[in-house]
Amino acid sequence: MAVLARTPAEVGLDPLQPEPYEVVARVVETADVVTLTLEPRGRQLADVEPGQFVMLWGFGVGEIPISVSGLGPNGAINLTVRNVGAVSASVVNCELGALLGVRGPFGTAWPVAEATGLDAVVVAGGLGLAPLRLAIDALVASASLTSSRVTLIIGSREPAQLLYPEHLQRWIDAGVNVVVTVDAADRTWTGAVGTATALIERLAEPHQIAFVCGPEIMMTTAARALIASGTPADHVYLSLERNMHCAIGHCGRCQLGPLILCRDGAVVRWSDVGDLMEVRQR
Repeated sequence: MAVLARTPAEVGLDPLQPEPYEVVARVVETADVVTLTLEPRGRQLADVEPGQFVMLWGFGVGEIPISVSGLGPNGAINLTVRNVGAVSASVVNCELGALLGVRGPFGTAWPVAEATGLDAVVVAGGLGLAPLRLAIDALVASASLTSSRVTLIIGSREPAQLLYPEHLQRWIDAGVNVVVTVDAADRTWTGAVGTATALIERLAEPHQIAFVCGPEIMMTTAARALIASGTPADHVYLSLERNMHCAIGHCGRCQLGPLILCRDGAVVRWSDVGDLMEVRQR
């Protein structure tokens, strides 16, 4: 199963009360994506596990769920946000020194301990690389102590949409087999062209465990391709976010079949959700 981490209530925090965090750094990743570094100006959140998310509050605007993409000293967290609505726009456009509200962390985590010593593949589509970044770092660290291999497959709409170029190079230098593909190439692109799923099918390599994050249709097709190539269905993990609202399992707005994804996810096994994801939503 995915890793169950401590809840805010278990460390003495009100899970519905946002804590003030200050924007201390801001990195423009793409035309509509920004990574913010936030430091606590009140009580610090509980330890964040790879794959968990927080609820990010733009005061006077609203609240959105954002996966934690990195950790820093003094309780700092990194959040990678795409400008897609009113709340995310207010967050993306905030200046250094601005205060945002943060509550969490919530949800399950990538089972990086279970992956120790196993040949692992990580498949990221677009912004899906953000919830995987901490897990990749953990897999790289464990692979350096064992004979296991780590493969990272990244799919992007176009070269200009690729995230974290400095991290990609660091992972390559650490021995990760990084393969990048784009849907639409420009004149400077010399890599693969096509979907991440097509790349999985082309490589046709069996892996012992897989972490997948991206658009739902991409995760569904990628999971099928991984299983067809030999990865066990109960060792394929996805990150699902659907309309997270309360984040504590009360409102039911993120329900998927019997699962409440803010509580039972966002990280889940394909063997537990594959049938549910095949159902077409209206």
